[in-house]
Amino acid sequence: MKYSITIALTALLSSAQVIADINPETKQEIAHLLEFVQKTTCKYERNGEMHTGSEAVGHIQKKYNYFQDKVKTTEDFIRYSATKSELSGKHYRIHCQDKPMQNSASWLLKELDSYRQSAK
Repeated sequence: MKYSITIALTALLSSAQVIADINPETKQEIAHLLEFVQKTTCKYERNGEMHTGSEAVGHIQKKYNYFQDKVKTTEDFIRYSATKSELSGKHYRIHCQDKPMQNSASWLLKELDSYRQSAK
């Protein structure tokens, strides 16, 4: 299952329709964050409704496709695709067992920092 998710995410991120002018390192970071969300046991709150990681990835990917021309960095990806609702303006929130609720942007930026640290 993990292998098929990774292949699907990599294929999606590699397609010319999804990626404009993003460097390979950024593509790799975005793929990692999508996989991180996909595999999470935390709940992703969007406009007051709870979603699984799999459901959240689908929504994030749709937003990423829409905003792809604005995404040049991984931080742009987080800002445009995984931070808040464009319609309601409400921030997405993450609910993990035995941890305080946090905004999705903070959660993803922490994971991005961890990923970058491990790549050093």
